[in-house]
Amino acid sequence: MDDRIHQHASVLVDWSARITAGDNVVVNVAEGAHNLAVAVADVLGERGASLVMTYNSAEVSRAYLRGHETDFEPAPAHERALYDAADSVLILGGDRNTTATADVSGDTKQAAAQANKQIREARMSTDWVSTVHPTRALAQQAGMSYTQYQDFVYDAILRDWETLAEEMERLKRCLDDGSELRVVSDNGETDLTMSIEHRTAVNSAASVAYDSHNLPSGEVFTAPVETTVSGTVQFDVPMVIRDTRIRDAELTFEDGTVVDYDATAGVETLAQILNTDPGARRLGEVGIGMNRGIDQITNKILFDEKMGDTVHFAVGRAYDACLPANESGNESAVHVDLITDIGSGAQIEIDDEIIQRNGRFKWDPEFDPSGV
Repeated sequence: MDDRIHQHASVLVDWSARITAGDNVVVNVAEGAHNLAVAVADVLGERGASLVMTYNSAEVSRAYLRGHETDFEPAPAHERALYDAADSVLILGGDRNTTATADVSGDTKQAAAQANKQIREARMSTDWVSTVHPTRALAQQAGMSYTQYQDFVYDAILRDWETLAEEMERLKRCLDDGSELRVVSDNGETDLTMSIEHRTAVNSAASVAYDSHNLPSGEVFTAPVETTVSGTVQFDVPMVIRDTRIRDAELTFEDGTVVDYDATAGVETLAQILNTDPGARRLGEVGIGMNRGIDQITNKILFDEKMGDTVHFAVGRAYDACLPANESGNESAVHVDLITDIGSGAQIEIDDEIIQRNGRFKWDPEFDPSGV
């Protein structure tokens, strides 16, 4: 077995999930993540953790969803009890077919998402971490050879997380101290403003110790005051969402709500997402990518949203970690990220101060607020 798989497992258990002896751990294993699951089980055994393993197959999900159609009962109590008793949940992604549920209707997927809301909330109340094992299907989706994709994945995951966490802390402080955030492009296609007052940004350094739940990570994110979002944003990074490619999506906000939307591809899927519930038309997250080990788009949100020189905005649910005590924030059955490139001809402003221009932060030696 590739030694990098064992390194991946150790980073996941020790740095990301901070699992110790006696912890109750649920490991959810995708059909292509067997080797990573073996390595994770080995590390968990060494740490003295208690392990329950579940299986996640997109083809099994397809069979169930197509047979069930849209009449879903509320989340089953036995599954809820599993997560209620868990200290940590490790989600090992690794698809064998990235479009296995392409022929399941959008209405069915939407109904299933709504029915499973309580399960998601129970899982997210644990110290959960999501990661991915490289598979040939994911390599094909990314447009890479399998060997090239393996190198890409491990370059993104096996990083000096402590050093990156220190750099991201600088951006977190800027966001925490700020009142208004603006993202604007020189071509005028994006100009979006929102209040971030009284919000707490998350230094997403791939560890639950930082309120971070993805490996790899490498972003700083916060939750806007949802009713304050105004303007237009174009998402020029193509993405595969719900087995559908969405390209050049554009959202226009007034008083925090999406009042207009379009896309050159995948507009029907975008509409289904926005129509899930009232909260799906509001922003739940704005995140700034800072992982420069991720240097190309892969059509996998776990990687793409962390890429340096990008900003992503998520319609739907806001994360509690960003919100003041006793404030619920935006609620929705969905949380869907869309990405825009800010590496050239764009800037991020906080309270009218440019903190990033052409992909360089104000503390970088190459930073030039004039954009020259």
